[in-house]
Amino acid sequence: MISPTDFNEIDVNGVQDYHRYFGTPTHDDHVLFELLIVGILQAGLGWQPAASQLPVLRQHMAGLRVERVAAYEEPDWERLMTTPKVMHNGRKLRAIITDARAIIGVQREFGSFSAYLWQFVDATPLIMPAPDDELPTTSPLGARVAKDLHRRGFTFVGPVVTHMFLLAAGVIQLN
Repeated sequence: MISPTDFNEIDVNGVQDYHRYFGTPTHDDHVLFELLIVGILQAGLGWQPAASQLPVLRQHMAGLRVERVAAYEEPDWERLMTTPKVMHNGRKLRAIITDARAIIGVQREFGSFSAYLWQFVDATPLIMPAPDDELPTTSPLGARVAKDLHRRGFTFVGPVVTHMFLLAAGVIQLN
């Protein structure tokens, strides 16, 4: 299960973990970072291939510890681009590193990434009506948060990615 202590869990099934966790209100910055990573990776792919990367990235990206990933430089990125099993999408790998740095900035300003995110909904999940046929991929809240994330230096966080991230983190819940 995605958890605050999963830094070295590399033999788990990322798809099952993400699926079980999806929609759980979370206030842990490490878990939020992992959920954001899935959002970044799923752009153009889907959530299953993206979530399957979590154990691989934990193994090759310092347990996905925000502060360690934020310190990555060009040689780290180059290493990842040649590491077997790591998704070799340079833009997405750079986005993970850039967004880790942006999370550090948000933590300095708000005390935590969680406090920043949950202030958009006054610490209470936003309940949206659930359509019968398909999961909604956008919301006004997702668009608003995406715009603010961009302003704070995040990348690969458009309205769709951000909406799906907020759903995964339980900030938005479907009724």
